[in-house]
Amino acid sequence: MVLSAFSTVRLPRIIFGEDSHKQLPSLVAAYGRQTLLVTGATSFCATPYWSQLRDALGTAGLQWNNVVIDGEPSPQQVDQIVAQFHQTGINSVLAIGGGSVLDAAKAIAGLLPHGNSVMDHLEGVGQGLDYEGPATPFIAVPTTAGTGSEATMNAVLSVRGHDGFKKSFRHPDLVAEVAVVDPLLLASCPPALIAANGMDAFTQLLESYLSCRANPLTDALAWSGLEAMTQHFFAAWEGGDHETARQGRAGIAYGALISGITLAQAGLGSVHGLASPLGAYFPIPHGVVCGTLVAAATEGNIRSLHQRQPDNPALEKYARLGRLLNPDSKLTDSQAQEALIATLHEWTQRLKLPRLGHYGVQASDVDSIVAGCRGGSMRTNPIVLTDNEIHEIIESRR
Repeated sequence: MVLSAFSTVRLPRIIFGEDSHKQLPSLVAAYGRQTLLVTGATSFCATPYWSQLRDALGTAGLQWNNVVIDGEPSPQQVDQIVAQFHQTGINSVLAIGGGSVLDAAKAIAGLLPHGNSVMDHLEGVGQGLDYEGPATPFIAVPTTAGTGSEATMNAVLSVRGHDGFKKSFRHPDLVAEVAVVDPLLLASCPPALIAANGMDAFTQLLESYLSCRANPLTDALAWSGLEAMTQHFFAAWEGGDHETARQGRAGIAYGALISGITLAQAGLGSVHGLASPLGAYFPIPHGVVCGTLVAAATEGNIRSLHQRQPDNPALEKYARLGRLLNPDSKLTDSQAQEALIATLHEWTQRLKLPRLGHYGVQASDVDSIVAGCRGGSMRTNPIVLTDNEIHEIIESRR
């Protein structure tokens, strides 16, 4: 094995397992008596765990304020919350929710000690000022299995519309101090949410495994997550209270966590490159973008690699993925790559993931989407795609 140089960013302390959310009062108390509790509008608060947590925090003598993130967070919303709670003695930020909740809380925690605008630091659209920290201690508790935000150092914020953007506030100090991943909290997720978020996590694992910045450490982690998602995703999606569904939720919770770790270390690829302008210009949930594009993008990448870089090691990885998803077949590399593409297309159909046109994407929009996708994740795609190749990927799912 030839080992090239690589580096890592820090990770949170990870607490994984059923009932791990019961440790939250003691974890919060370690940082002080006053916490800012960031939740979604309904996902967690509609479950019995919400009242149980409030009672447990009170019993532990903790004081808390609750702010709600409904939908994808904007810089304006983050700034408003920071202005409200700056200099109020907040000792920690506890976020319980999906990726949008965790991203908002991450940005809030980073700015609470300083009181400035997140636009000072937002990549590509902000003032370009370096963030120097420190952040308020942040505890992340995901209630969906998708973005892996509990393990990353970037807070994704959005402004929707024709001139909109979807950009990151990114710094190692923003990584959560503790990530509490409790599969029990996924039980209230409806199948459509499991489908979209699960495909986001699967895509993040696939893209970080294929990234041109991948290394043996991230490969091993990504493969572990891919095995878990392949084995458990559809059991979680089908749902229920039986043991198979329970194990399924644990499997996708693990896969999503690992996807956050590997994307933070290795980067992503063309699907997430496209997700940035698509999510900014149109009201498309991030997981839906990933789920509806991953088969087409995989097909486009493999075709381009064969045409222009047939010796690229990513092709061997694509073949290995094809064998993972089709374990009973003795396939050549080329056959395994085709099997991978076919399986991902089948998943897209089985999960009934809508096309981009469902959200208003028209042929006249494609050029602006292509123009807006070049930063960020596109840089770590295993091959640099031409504008025409990206155009074909979008059109195939429009």
